[in-house]
Order: sequence, then structure tokens, then C-alpha cells
Amino acid sequence: MTRAVIKFSSEDCGVCHKMSFYDQKVVEELGLEFVSVKMQDTATYRKYRKILLAQYPDKADMGWPTYLICDNPDSDFKILGEVKGGHPKGEFRSRLQEVMAATN
Repeated sequence: MTRAVIKFSSEDCGVCHKMSFYDQKVVEELGLEFVSVKMQDTATYRKYRKILLAQYPDKADMGWPTYLICDNPDSDFKILGEVKGGHPKGEFRSRLQEVMAATN
């Protein structure tokens, strides 16, 4: 089973850019796969769109960036939780760990 964190972001989002300096490293340190989905990258967005729309059918309440933690993102996915918006590195790690602890 693959457990991954999927980052939905935008190329013109300053907070998304700031998070990119450490988000992938933190995710991988926690033993998870990291998938970056920029809304402008239509091929990648199409591949993971179903996951985003399962959590946010009209995209109204999503944050920038939105990190969805899920199992099996490339097949019958299951969303385990989320982290929305920008956070300092330590807080981002803690929020991911809280989601992981709640799913075990």
C-alpha cells in the first residue's frame, strides 16, 4: 500500500512557493511519498483531480497549498486527512504527524 501526501498548489502562490523549500523533505522524513500537483500542470492535475474533488467538490474551502494525505493515490484512494495553508517547518511536521497518528 502506498501512503502519500499530495500537495495541490499554484505557481503564482507565494505561500505555496515558501512551503516548497521544506515540505517534500518533511514528508519524506516521515516515510511518505510526496506528490506535487501544480494547478497549471494540466497532465498531473488531471491525474489527481479526482482526489481533490472528493475532498473539495467545488474547491471552495481548500487552502493554498492544500496537502491531502491518502492511501493508494494512483488507484482506489482513501483520503486520511489534510493540512491546509502555510506553516513553519516544525508545525507542518506536527500537523502531518497528528493526521498519521489519528489513522493508525
